Amino acid sequence: MLECGTGIYHSGAGQGRTSRPVYKALAKKLYIKTYGCQMNMYDSARMADVLAPLGYGPAEDPAEADMVILNTCHIREKASEKVFSELGRLKATRDARREAGDDMIIAVAGCVAQAEGAEILRRQPAVDIVLGPQTYHRLPEMVARATRARDAKDPKRRGVGVLDTEFPAESKFDHLPESGEAPGVSAFLAIQEGCDKFCTFCVVPYTRGAEFSRPVAQIEAEARRLVAQGAREITLLGQNVNAWHGFASDGATWGLGRLVRHLAERVDGLLRIRYTTSHPRDMDDDLIAAHAEVPQLMPFLHLPVQSGSDRILEAMNRQHKVERFREIIARLRDARPDIALSSDFIVGFPGESDADFEATMRLVEEIKFAQTFSFKYSARPGTPAALMENQVPEAVKDARLRRLQDVLNRQQIDFNRATIGRVVPVLLEKPGKHAGQLVGRSPYLQAVHTQADASEIGRVVDLRIDGIGHFSLSGTRASLRPKTDTHFQQEAVA
Repeated sequence: MLECGTGIYHSGAGQGRTSRPVYKALAKKLYIKTYGCQMNMYDSARMADVLAPLGYGPAEDPAEADMVILNTCHIREKASEKVFSELGRLKATRDARREAGDDMIIAVAGCVAQAEGAEILRRQPAVDIVLGPQTYHRLPEMVARATRARDAKDPKRRGVGVLDTEFPAESKFDHLPESGEAPGVSAFLAIQEGCDKFCTFCVVPYTRGAEFSRPVAQIEAEARRLVAQGAREITLLGQNVNAWHGFASDGATWGLGRLVRHLAERVDGLLRIRYTTSHPRDMDDDLIAAHAEVPQLMPFLHLPVQSGSDRILEAMNRQHKVERFREIIARLRDARPDIALSSDFIVGFPGESDADFEATMRLVEEIKFAQTFSFKYSARPGTPAALMENQVPEAVKDARLRRLQDVLNRQQIDFNRATIGRVVPVLLEKPGKHAGQLVGRSPYLQAVHTQADASEIGRVVDLRIDGIGHFSLSGTRASLRPKTDTHFQQEAVA
């Protein structure tokens, strides 16, 4: 799901083809702090790939880094202020490095950079580079420009930050090197970017640009590389991923359902496929049918509805009605009875009445969700909703969010409890916190802990679920599945 959380990505070096000049590799350290969604995590990995030919390898701590990139997200409230707070800490770190005879390049990337690039340079002169989500393939040139500005003898040129937030005519995906860093068992693959929906609360169309779909051959080639490097599960990413319509080699335009089938059939070793984030408007017949027909496509779907009130959906410009959402869910459950559903909800949108909120509560009780993300509405500068009248008081938004989250949390607990005693295929991904423990994911995206040897990472094993924690399950071995087997019982979870 492409909503905002906070995570840290420690970048690593990568090798690959590039049309940029060849730089002499030096021992340099790169630290990337990633805020937000899976797309930002993907972008952070690709920025590390772009900078690898310049000699940048991973840093575990920004204090030891020669370059620090904050890859920002504009979804959460006060996102830009959090970035400026972090930049203040980085300036102090860089000052300490300079006193020790070292230096640091500070860059701000992502959606906050796109929205507030000039303001970032004005408020924090320590920033060397500000770049948008569409321009990171030009990072080597930006680093060179920033270095020249830092070392310039002319005081008028010294310390002038590099700003690159234009939407280039060419796609960045056509200029990125092949990734050289192993992605892990589960990998992200961006297939679509941008948004043409213009929901009145959202900044994505302004920070990511218009919808763009990568061609089939490019996606397949990247999927093959990821699997060759050890990935067994790929999540296809996009701001509106099910709006993907990419060109095939014969000139035909495919939809996401056909792409899923193609990857499942053509990429050997790809055990699981997921996709996020989807829009109800773009859930077509072929994609719904793929959930019934493609065993590699996992029975988990994140489909944001945002509100259970048609009046509020219209004010949000969501371009779908509640009944359409119900129809989609019914058809998905007919196609795949065990499918688990996730969604996004915004409470306290301008003009939301008690009746509108109660309509959302009724929809939640009717559909029942395995996971959800819920937020209070917060105004984003430059969006139409920020100028709407009838803004809902914070106290009302707080009370509504508590009520909604109480129900949503209970539904998630109920869903997890329903797996107790069931045998579930789990893809083992990484070591757990304890010796001899591995962590994997169920088909329904639940984290599952079990006792297993590290040599089994990347395998799908049958686990009988025998315990639930706050955010995960635990299971014991039922049997070892063949590495290429992706079929499992389609059994509805009550």
